[in-house]
Amino acid sequence: MVGTGTGGEPEFSDSLRTFGAVVQALRENAGLSREEFGEYVRYSKHTVASVELGRRMPDPAFVERAEEATGNTGALRKAVGRVARQPGLAAWFRQWARLETVAIALYTYECRMIPGLLQTEAYARQLFADELPPLGDEQIEAQWAARAERQRLLRERPNTAFSFILEEHLFLRRTGGVEVTRELIGHVLEIAKLRNVEVQVMPQVRESHSGLHGPIRLLETPEHKWFAYNEGQESGQLISDAKVLSVLQMRYARMRSEALTTQDSVSLLQRMRGDL
Repeated sequence: MVGTGTGGEPEFSDSLRTFGAVVQALRENAGLSREEFGEYVRYSKHTVASVELGRRMPDPAFVERAEEATGNTGALRKAVGRVARQPGLAAWFRQWARLETVAIALYTYECRMIPGLLQTEAYARQLFADELPPLGDEQIEAQWAARAERQRLLRERPNTAFSFILEEHLFLRRTGGVEVTRELIGHVLEIAKLRNVEVQVMPQVRESHSGLHGPIRLLETPEHKWFAYNEGQESGQLISDAKVLSVLQMRYARMRSEALTTQDSVSLLQRMRGDL
């Protein structure tokens, strides 16, 4: 899944590092600093650094603008094809991972586990420890490193609107134990203070619920195109069909009215943490 699993997150593969080195070499050859290059490609210097260091999968818009900024050599277009074929990135997650890094709006409803963007290290490690077939120590370390890198989106993209609707039972389950849950709630409360983040809790007792079909992930690109992502066990689907997107958007919009307000959600989480 996006939140867990052996293939849900991009790993720091040799191909990503190689692609990043090519970007850096072309940028320096063009006499551009990371900040100047970032203005050309319309990304922050931090994002440029993440790509150059092989820590972030480049999305199509980055590649095209980087080509233009470095003389249209075609090197980046060819190189990115090899990155996409690397086994370190789950095939069903690749496109979504790229889109996620540039989204101007990202909406997530989750009823199975706390989404990866909101997880603490202790909570994530418990999920990794529960994986079947079991993961090795190196795999777990790589998974957490990728998860932590992805979480930087929340702070590095202050102009992106993040919305999370979380089922109350995700916290009541106490995954990892009381201390892990207490830390997790505290972490979610801190993230909820960010101006670009909204966290709502769907109460455990709810007579009418529009999300019973399962998790929903929606995003809007800078070109104002919408995509959705659905995931099951060891599989996932990127959705661009307008009719399906319309249905998912209606469901998510209804759930925002069904869930507790952001203020009431914070109050509930504070009470839950105090009760632990």
